[in-house]
Amino acid sequence: MTPDETPKVRLDKWLWAARFFKTRSLAATAIETGKVEVNGERAKRARQLQAGDAVTIKLGPYAHHVEVLALSERRGPATQAATLYAETPEGKNARELLRAQMKAASPAFGYDSGKPTKKDRRALQKLRRKG
Repeated sequence: MTPDETPKVRLDKWLWAARFFKTRSLAATAIETGKVEVNGERAKRARQLQAGDAVTIKLGPYAHHVEVLALSERRGPATQAATLYAETPEGKNARELLRAQMKAASPAFGYDSGKPTKKDRRALQKLRRKG
């Protein structure tokens, strides 16, 4: 590599190394289905990432907006993976807001009495036998 070239790494390798996906195969599938954008554009898995690129990753209902700080082709511990990117404050705020909205909108039901007791089950069996 010549000194004027900036280091680059494949998008699917970086997503795997940054621990957004457990396998490169899962990362490649997410990229192919349009869940990953680089600098606002849909990308292919062989896209060469470099430091400073803005990556948007949609995982479930949440969207992670991150800036690439460092490159790695190897998957390391989570503490090392966290140094590969920085999440934008807008993305983090939007994700927290969505999390709060989803929590507030969750169905408010519960099993008050829980599982039937042995006495309840015997009473149900008695009713079924008589019918």
